[in-house]
Amino acid sequence: MNKAELIDSIAQHSGLSKADSRKALDAFIEATETTLKNGDKLALVGFGTFSVSERAERKGRNPQTKQEITIAAKKVVKFKAGADLEKKVI
Repeated sequence: MNKAELIDSIAQHSGLSKADSRKALDAFIEATETTLKNGDKLALVGFGTFSVSERAERKGRNPQTKQEITIAAKKVVKFKAGADLEKKVI
């Protein structure tokens, strides 16, 4: 499902117009980005939790040259599914 299909689905299930559904989805995405950028977690009970974690610097290999390289430390976004979501998917 892509963003346009998700907007259509939101409109169909909520009774909102597609324009309002797009605004709601964009607001959710913006709020999620802001929360994660500030280093906080976003927990949606029953659905899951979005969080940011630090990935340490590590050694790796260039697959073409087999030369050892250093992969820089970085922050990564993680999602842990909630129990209700897992029950519905499995």
